[in-house]
Amino acid sequence: MAHLLMVESWVGSMSRLLPRAIREAGHEFTFLTRDLHHYLRSAPEGAAHPLLGARHVLTAETNDIETLLPFVERAHEALRFDGVITSCDYYLPTAARIADLLGLPGPTAEAVETACRKDATRRVLAEAGVPGPRFAVCDSLAAAAQAARDIGYPLVLKPVDLCAGMFVRRVDDESELTAAFRALADFPVNARGQRRDPVVLLEELLDGPEVSVETVSYAGSAQVVGVTDKSVGGAPAFIETGHMFPAALPAADTEAAVDTAVRAVKALGLDEVVTHTEIKLTADGPRVVEVNPRPAGNRITELVRHVTGIDLAAAAVDVALGRQPDLSRRATGLASAAIGFLVPDTGGTLTAVDGADQVRAADGLLELQLAEPGKAVKAAGSNNEYLGHVMAGDADGPGARDRVEALLAALCPRVEAAR
Repeated sequence: MAHLLMVESWVGSMSRLLPRAIREAGHEFTFLTRDLHHYLRSAPEGAAHPLLGARHVLTAETNDIETLLPFVERAHEALRFDGVITSCDYYLPTAARIADLLGLPGPTAEAVETACRKDATRRVLAEAGVPGPRFAVCDSLAAAAQAARDIGYPLVLKPVDLCAGMFVRRVDDESELTAAFRALADFPVNARGQRRDPVVLLEELLDGPEVSVETVSYAGSAQVVGVTDKSVGGAPAFIETGHMFPAALPAADTEAAVDTAVRAVKALGLDEVVTHTEIKLTADGPRVVEVNPRPAGNRITELVRHVTGIDLAAAAVDVALGRQPDLSRRATGLASAAIGFLVPDTGGTLTAVDGADQVRAADGLLELQLAEPGKAVKAAGSNNEYLGHVMAGDADGPGARDRVEALLAALCPRVEAAR
């Protein structure tokens, strides 16, 4: 039995999948947070709270690395940790710093910090010759306007240190650039109380389907688990509306995406980590969108598990402990699995989701999760505003996406406008 230190977490699906993987492997974890109420406010419906499985819950200021590290050293002397892990993007660098300090397994802090900063990732990949979009890093609106003229519209404006698609916007002219820049400037602190870097990343808009490559790096080798496709909506935002695993691609496109992702992971120096690398398949070849040094979100890990039997949350636990992960494929009876998200386009209060009973009775359904009536709804501007999801599988081929889209079309959320 091993003992992991879990530094913060999301309150979504990975906050349950990661504790489950730890428990099923026969390990235990201590949870470290700055704000326990952040998690207690989001207790899952109809299930035991994941934190009930923690051996200990420690409270410390996880946003202040200089005071946190001595605290963790003292905790390690008393509790003896074998690995450090997190499922929250904003604390990936912190977990890596702690593992470095304690001499525990995991990717280097430098590699994780670079991967978690979109501007730093761009620079490293460009220097290594890994293909990506033309880009500029701008610290003022004037600099952004000049860079936009140099690169040429349309462009994508991104924060360098947020996630879930927050404030990522397509801009087609200077007025849209100004609006997007100012909207981001009005969000100086992220959801975990960390002050943001005010610089923005401008990138040329890449045209083509988007996929992600799921890899597990261990002992200097990146092993590819598979390629997932992605559908995007909500323009001018970039909201993930669905995924399917494996992506239904020509073999040449799959090979090109895999090769590019592996090159990106190696260029960033990432090892002993599960990685989710997003790739655009353009007419000029694959281009890296971003590299995430953690398992995929939006339940992609569950799509992978349903098709291959490989548990990427369990693999993340293994590599955090310096152990070779089990990536052997097993027959599951499914050839593909897909997920579709219920994305609100108006604001108000959710009163019901019609069609839920019909979907629950459908063949091939793997999961149906819907928001409860009474939920405050706003028109989606990122991946944080979903009203639920449908997941389904197909035993014979790449039919899971069509099945999910049909089921999603049967759901009709009723939203009462605010008065």
